[in-house]
Amino acid sequence: MPIVVDLDVMLARRKVRSKELAAAIGITEQQVSLLKSGKVKGVRFETLEKICAFLECQPGDLIRYEPDQSDTN
Repeated sequence: MPIVVDLDVMLARRKVRSKELAAAIGITEQQVSLLKSGKVKGVRFETLEKICAFLECQPGDLIRYEPDQSDTN
């Protein structure tokens, strides 16, 4: 998938555990885990806003576009 989620990287940079993030923004640890693994089809802007506010970062610090090599003809 060309969208890469770097939430785990940002959590490590901020020295924050998934459990702490989940409690702070009002989602479950399982939801944080799914976000970190990129196994979600989408994320609400409200949730993204809360994550960015808590981690003091920009959305681009959490997600990035990396095209598949097979897509570039």
